[in-house]
Amino acid sequence: MNRLQLGDSAPSFTLPRAEGGDYSLQQDLSERKGWRFVIFFRGSWCPVCNEELQDIQENLSYFEGKDIHFTFVSTDNQQDLNEMKEKHGLTSPILADATEDILKQYGVYYHGEDALYEDHGIHGEPAYYLLDEEGKLMYQQQQTSPFGRPHSKELRKIAAYIRKNLK
Repeated sequence: MNRLQLGDSAPSFTLPRAEGGDYSLQQDLSERKGWRFVIFFRGSWCPVCNEELQDIQENLSYFEGKDIHFTFVSTDNQQDLNEMKEKHGLTSPILADATEDILKQYGVYYHGEDALYEDHGIHGEPAYYLLDEEGKLMYQQQQTSPFGRPHSKELRKIAAYIRKNLK
């Protein structure tokens, strides 16, 4: 598993969008100026993930007012991700990492067949990465289960704390 360090350049990637077409992190960084949370989530089938994405959507104007954007990644399939996106009116990019390559590059925990406990089959677990405007890593958190992840209120605090304490 890859271990990213704070200050590292985040792995660049291009992945399919839930609704079709491709998303490039490099292109997004150049087009939408500001910071970026790249958030890995379990999948459209996960009720905790659905709650989290809806919570972020409801608070999106706060983040956009601070030039902070979101990109969501799952190993779930494109069609199910698109249905979830439409159902909840999610506006941030939601991407399908079917090959799990990006999940591995970022060091996201993978709940595979060899896991110690059964948990909805095979999937990536939640992970959070805050990138600066150049794509350098300023914050990261990886989970090994669906619980304990930061929600929008904590993400606000994390971004504000880092911004206040930048050298």
